[in-house]
Amino acid sequence: MGIYVFNSTTLRDVLLEMDSKNIRSNDFGKDVLPYMIKNKMNVLAYKFHDENRKEKSYWKDIGTIESYFEASMDLISITPEFNFYDADWPMRTYQGQFPPAKTVSHEGERVGRTLNSLVCDGSIVSGGLVERSLLGSNVRVNSYAYITDSIIFNNCNIGRHARIRRAIIDKNVTVPERYEIGFDLEGDKKKFTVTESGIVVIAKNQVLK
Repeated sequence: MGIYVFNSTTLRDVLLEMDSKNIRSNDFGKDVLPYMIKNKMNVLAYKFHDENRKEKSYWKDIGTIESYFEASMDLISITPEFNFYDADWPMRTYQGQFPPAKTVSHEGERVGRTLNSLVCDGSIVSGGLVERSLLGSNVRVNSYAYITDSIIFNNCNIGRHARIRRAIIDKNVTVPERYEIGFDLEGDKKKFTVTESGIVVIAKNQVLK
Protein backbone atom coordinates (compact mmCIF):
# COMPACT_ATOMS: atom_id res chain seq x y z
CA MET A 1 0.00 0.00 0.00
CA GLY A 2 1.36 3.40 -0.92
CA ILE A 3 -1.00 6.30 -1.63
CA TYR A 4 0.50 9.76 -1.96
CA VAL A 5 -1.36 13.02 -2.63
CA PHE A 6 0.67 16.05 -3.69
CA ASN A 7 0.10 19.57 -4.86
CA SER A 8 1.43 19.10 -8.40
CA THR A 9 3.36 22.38 -8.42
CA THR A 10 5.01 21.55 -5.13
CA LEU A 11 5.96 18.07 -6.27
CA ARG A 12 7.46 19.38 -9.50
CA ASP A 13 9.47 22.02 -7.63
CA VAL A 14 10.77 19.49 -5.09
CA LEU A 15 11.85 17.03 -7.78
CA LEU A 16 13.60 19.74 -9.77
CA GLU A 17 15.33 20.98 -6.63
CA MET A 18 16.51 17.50 -5.70
CA ASP A 19 17.75 16.95 -9.25
CA SER A 20 19.69 20.24 -9.19
CA LYS A 21 21.43 19.05 -6.00
CA ASN A 22 22.11 15.57 -7.42
CA ILE A 23 19.96 14.03 -4.68
CA ARG A 24 18.33 10.70 -5.46
CA SER A 25 14.56 11.07 -6.01
CA ASN A 26 13.52 7.65 -7.30
CA ASP A 27 11.36 6.63 -4.35
CA PHE A 28 8.72 8.66 -2.50
CA GLY A 29 9.08 6.85 0.81
CA LYS A 30 12.88 6.65 0.86
CA ASP A 31 13.86 9.84 -0.96
CA VAL A 32 11.21 12.49 -1.62
CA LEU A 33 9.22 12.54 1.63
CA PRO A 34 12.31 12.49 3.91
CA TYR A 35 13.74 15.38 1.89
CA MET A 36 10.51 17.36 2.27
CA ILE A 37 10.34 16.68 6.02
CA LYS A 38 14.00 17.63 6.45
CA ASN A 39 13.24 20.94 4.75
CA LYS A 40 10.24 21.51 7.04
CA MET A 41 7.64 21.34 4.28
CA ASN A 42 3.99 20.62 5.06
CA VAL A 43 3.82 16.80 5.11
CA LEU A 44 0.91 14.94 6.72
CA ALA A 45 0.46 11.19 7.24
CA TYR A 46 -2.51 8.96 7.90
CA LYS A 47 -1.95 6.22 10.48
CA PHE A 48 -3.11 3.00 8.86
CA HIS A 49 -5.23 0.80 11.13
CA ASP A 50 -4.76 -2.85 10.24
CA GLU A 51 -8.05 -4.79 10.55
CA ASN A 52 -6.31 -8.04 9.66
CA ARG A 53 -6.16 -8.82 13.40
CA LYS A 54 -2.90 -10.68 13.36
CA GLU A 55 -0.24 -10.41 16.04
CA LYS A 56 1.81 -8.26 13.68
CA SER A 57 0.36 -5.61 11.36
CA TYR A 58 0.63 -6.54 7.69
CA TRP A 59 3.12 -4.58 5.63
CA LYS A 60 5.05 -5.61 2.53
CA ASP A 61 7.34 -3.47 0.44
CA ILE A 62 6.96 -4.92 -3.06
CA GLY A 63 9.45 -2.66 -4.77
CA THR A 64 11.25 -5.56 -6.45
CA ILE A 65 10.11 -8.48 -8.60
CA GLU A 66 11.35 -10.90 -5.94
CA SER A 67 9.37 -9.25 -3.11
CA TYR A 68 6.24 -8.98 -5.27
CA PHE A 69 6.49 -12.67 -6.15
CA GLU A 70 6.99 -13.70 -2.52
CA ALA A 71 4.05 -11.58 -1.29
CA SER A 72 1.80 -12.99 -4.01
CA MET A 73 2.76 -16.60 -3.39
CA ASP A 74 2.08 -16.15 0.33
CA LEU A 75 -1.60 -15.73 -0.58
CA ILE A 76 -1.87 -19.45 -1.32
CA SER A 77 -0.28 -20.60 1.93
CA ILE A 78 -2.42 -22.35 4.54
CA THR A 79 -2.40 -19.32 6.84
CA PRO A 80 -1.44 -16.32 4.69
CA GLU A 81 -0.38 -13.10 6.37
CA PHE A 82 -2.85 -11.26 4.14
CA ASN A 83 -6.05 -13.31 4.22
CA PHE A 84 -8.58 -12.82 1.41
CA TYR A 85 -11.05 -14.96 3.32
CA ASP A 86 -11.22 -12.89 6.51
CA ALA A 87 -14.90 -11.90 6.79
CA ASP A 88 -13.97 -9.09 9.19
CA TRP A 89 -11.71 -7.48 6.59
CA PRO A 90 -13.44 -7.95 3.20
CA MET A 91 -11.77 -6.96 -0.07
CA ARG A 92 -13.52 -3.97 -1.66
CA THR A 93 -12.30 -4.32 -5.22
CA TYR A 94 -13.64 -4.47 -8.77
CA GLN A 95 -15.31 -7.76 -9.69
CA GLY A 96 -15.53 -8.44 -13.42
CA GLN A 97 -18.69 -9.97 -14.84
CA PHE A 98 -17.31 -13.47 -15.40
CA PRO A 99 -18.79 -16.92 -14.74
CA PRO A 100 -17.22 -19.05 -11.99
CA ALA A 101 -13.85 -20.68 -12.61
CA LYS A 102 -13.98 -24.34 -13.55
CA THR A 103 -11.91 -27.42 -14.29
CA VAL A 104 -12.93 -29.69 -17.16
CA SER A 105 -11.86 -33.00 -18.73
CA HIS A 106 -11.26 -36.25 -16.91
CA GLU A 107 -9.91 -38.78 -19.36
CA GLY A 108 -6.75 -40.75 -18.51
CA GLU A 109 -3.88 -38.27 -18.07
CA ARG A 110 -6.03 -35.46 -19.49
CA VAL A 111 -7.44 -34.19 -16.20
CA GLY A 112 -8.19 -30.56 -15.35
CA ARG A 113 -6.70 -29.98 -11.88
CA THR A 114 -5.79 -27.06 -9.63
CA LEU A 115 -3.82 -27.77 -6.47
CA ASN A 116 -2.94 -25.22 -3.75
CA SER A 117 -3.82 -22.38 -6.09
CA LEU A 118 -5.99 -19.28 -6.40
CA VAL A 119 -8.07 -19.23 -9.59
CA CYS A 120 -10.15 -16.17 -10.46
CA ASP A 121 -13.57 -16.04 -12.12
CA GLY A 122 -13.85 -16.86 -15.79
CA SER A 123 -10.78 -19.10 -15.88
CA ILE A 124 -10.93 -22.62 -17.28
CA VAL A 125 -8.39 -25.36 -16.59
CA SER A 126 -9.16 -27.79 -19.38
CA GLY A 127 -7.20 -31.00 -18.99
CA GLY A 128 -4.12 -29.24 -17.58
CA LEU A 129 -2.45 -29.18 -14.15
CA VAL A 130 -2.01 -25.99 -12.11
CA GLU A 131 -0.23 -26.17 -8.75
CA ARG A 132 0.96 -23.51 -6.27
CA SER A 133 -0.03 -20.74 -8.66
CA LEU A 134 -2.31 -17.74 -9.06
CA LEU A 135 -4.50 -17.40 -12.15
CA GLY A 136 -6.21 -14.11 -12.97
CA SER A 137 -9.59 -13.72 -14.63
CA ASN A 138 -10.38 -15.29 -17.99
CA VAL A 139 -7.28 -17.50 -18.17
CA ARG A 140 -7.42 -20.66 -20.29
CA VAL A 141 -5.16 -23.61 -19.50
CA ASN A 142 -5.40 -26.17 -22.26
CA SER A 143 -4.93 -29.94 -22.23
CA TYR A 144 -1.72 -31.41 -20.78
CA ALA A 145 -0.34 -27.95 -19.91
CA TYR A 146 1.58 -27.72 -16.65
CA ILE A 147 1.88 -24.58 -14.49
CA THR A 148 3.70 -24.48 -11.16
CA ASP A 149 4.78 -21.71 -8.75
CA SER A 150 3.64 -19.00 -11.14
CA ILE A 151 1.46 -15.91 -11.45
CA ILE A 152 -0.65 -15.71 -14.61
CA PHE A 153 -2.52 -12.45 -15.20
CA ASN A 154 -5.90 -11.91 -16.90
CA ASN A 155 -6.76 -13.07 -20.42
CA CYS A 156 -3.79 -15.38 -20.91
CA ASN A 157 -4.07 -18.56 -22.97
CA ILE A 158 -1.74 -21.44 -22.12
CA GLY A 159 -1.34 -23.83 -25.05
CA ARG A 160 -1.54 -27.61 -24.99
CA HIS A 161 1.52 -29.36 -23.50
CA ALA A 162 3.09 -26.02 -22.50
CA ARG A 163 5.16 -26.04 -19.29
CA ILE A 164 5.60 -23.02 -17.02
CA ARG A 165 7.63 -22.83 -13.80
CA ARG A 166 8.39 -19.84 -11.52
CA ALA A 167 7.07 -17.24 -13.93
CA ILE A 168 5.09 -14.01 -13.86
CA ILE A 169 3.09 -13.62 -17.08
CA ASP A 170 1.31 -10.31 -17.54
CA LYS A 171 -2.05 -9.80 -19.27
CA ASN A 172 -3.09 -10.90 -22.76
CA VAL A 173 -0.23 -13.33 -23.45
CA THR A 174 -0.74 -16.50 -25.48
CA VAL A 175 1.74 -19.25 -24.66
CA PRO A 176 2.09 -21.47 -27.76
CA GLU A 177 1.62 -25.23 -27.76
CA ARG A 178 4.55 -27.12 -26.18
CA TYR A 179 6.27 -23.86 -25.20
CA GLU A 180 8.44 -24.00 -22.05
CA ILE A 181 9.13 -21.18 -19.59
CA GLY A 182 11.33 -21.49 -16.52
CA PHE A 183 13.02 -24.79 -17.38
CA ASP A 184 15.94 -23.35 -19.39
CA LEU A 185 16.86 -20.06 -17.72
CA GLU A 186 19.80 -19.35 -20.02
CA GLY A 187 17.48 -19.62 -22.99
CA ASP A 188 14.81 -17.56 -21.21
CA LYS A 189 17.30 -14.75 -20.53
CA LYS A 190 17.65 -14.23 -24.28
CA LYS A 191 13.94 -13.41 -24.58
CA PHE A 192 12.65 -12.31 -21.17
CA THR A 193 13.60 -10.66 -17.91
CA VAL A 194 14.91 -13.28 -15.46
CA THR A 195 15.64 -12.37 -11.83
CA GLU A 196 18.64 -13.60 -9.84
CA SER A 197 16.54 -16.29 -8.19
CA GLY A 198 15.21 -17.48 -11.55
CA ILE A 199 11.79 -15.86 -11.82
CA VAL A 200 10.91 -15.38 -15.49
CA VAL A 201 8.91 -12.23 -16.26
CA ILE A 202 6.89 -11.87 -19.46
CA ALA A 203 5.49 -8.46 -20.34
CA LYS A 204 1.88 -7.56 -21.10
CA ASN A 205 0.79 -8.34 -24.68
CA GLN A 206 4.18 -9.92 -25.48
CA VAL A 207 4.10 -12.26 -28.47
CA LEU A 208 5.87 -15.57 -27.85
CA LYS A 209 7.43 -17.43 -30.72
